[in-house]
Amino acid sequence: MALDHDLYFISMAARMLGMHPQTLRKYERLGLVRPSRTIGSMRLYSREELERLKIIKRLVDEAGINLAGIQRLLSIAEVMHRIRPLVRDDALAARDGRRRLVQELDELSRMLGFD
Repeated sequence: MALDHDLYFISMAARMLGMHPQTLRKYERLGLVRPSRTIGSMRLYSREELERLKIIKRLVDEAGINLAGIQRLLSIAEVMHRIRPLVRDDALAARDGRRRLVQELDELSRMLGFD
């Protein structure tokens, strides 16, 4: 059951993703996702969390990456998303070096499915 268009209880989120609710609980215990909670402590998954779970599912199912590897990849991707705006700043570096760095970061993001 959806609370609104952006928040879903664990049962609906699991059904939408084709996953078992226990899998979502495991991913939360490992820190891969951080659903919000209702006052009664029921998990609520946002669209952003659902997208993150889709990425995790694809990495497990299609790429055969274990959960420890996924934790590492997600950490790297989060860093990339934080530094990308910085390297796009014209004042940071020579145009060619900066452009190459942005291309590399964009390629890594595509490979991980974050774009």
